[in-house]
Amino acid sequence: MFARTPEEKAKALATVVIPTKNPGGLFHEVLRGVCCQNTDWPFEVIVIDSGSQDGTVDWIKKNHPAVELIEIPPASFGHGRTRNLGIERAKGAFVALITHDALPAHDTWLSLMVSPMIENEKIAGVFGRHLPYPQASPLVKRDITLHFDHLATWPNPIGLFDADRYARDQGYRQVLHFFSDNNSCLRKSVWEKIPYPDVNFAEDQIWAQKIIEAGYLKAFANDARVFHSHDYGVIELLRRSFDESTAFLRLFGYRLSSGKKGLLKGILKGTWSDWKYLIRLVPNNLLYFLLRAPANQIAVQVGHLLGSSPRSDRVYELLSLDHSLKTAKR
Repeated sequence: MFARTPEEKAKALATVVIPTKNPGGLFHEVLRGVCCQNTDWPFEVIVIDSGSQDGTVDWIKKNHPAVELIEIPPASFGHGRTRNLGIERAKGAFVALITHDALPAHDTWLSLMVSPMIENEKIAGVFGRHLPYPQASPLVKRDITLHFDHLATWPNPIGLFDADRYARDQGYRQVLHFFSDNNSCLRKSVWEKIPYPDVNFAEDQIWAQKIIEAGYLKAFANDARVFHSHDYGVIELLRRSFDESTAFLRLFGYRLSSGKKGLLKGILKGTWSDWKYLIRLVPNNLLYFLLRAPANQIAVQVGHLLGSSPRSDRVYELLSLDHSLKTAKR
């Protein structure tokens, strides 16, 4: 039950927090989908807007007056910092976090996110499956589906059950600290001890790493699904891959690139895998996707290589999207 009055909000078991910045028309569907969730308990919704210029703020005030709207200056936004603000303001014992372009796939999404933590007090966080939007490209659809299919094969809930393997196996560590603010929920009492870090990238995965190492569990709610996918252009894919590689090396010590010697092999191997999949699938515009596949692979592989290699400040300034966002005129 969506809490509309102060009395209902005071009794909220859960809170949904959504950061926004010029989200466009899709956000109208997202917010309607969130407010229409079917639960046995009251929940509230908080939107934190950091300077939208597309009418989002006025639309919320007019169409969703029961939603708590927090407006912050664009320069004060931070992925961890802004979410901490929303969680701090939340009245619910459980706080669901989604992005402004993550559309709940059904009206039981929120119940399915919260229920594992109600059932098991050791679970500090839950993340759900992402579904590609119907209009997503075939390779994006494949990659998202395979990623969450793989996560579904691991024990659930999962925790630090094998300390020796955790110390030596990078892949195992990556599974344990995977978490996504595009579709997640956390226990506020744990957040009060371990808040989100104030960082520009991977605040969700750093938090998951901390709660796992502190002895808590996390759970995968496979049926708590949102539509969330992006078809990036080649240049943006290069820049995002660069930021991802830079951050993972700095934050976790992971190298996403096998180095210059493995660059060509990685591009060829990835392209061949993409081509085989596309030829079997035979999508519309097959020739276009066959031509895009090697360009995408070059962008990802080169981005990962540059992000995990020594580089000049000038390279960072040119490639990093995070840097561009931080230095953009407001």
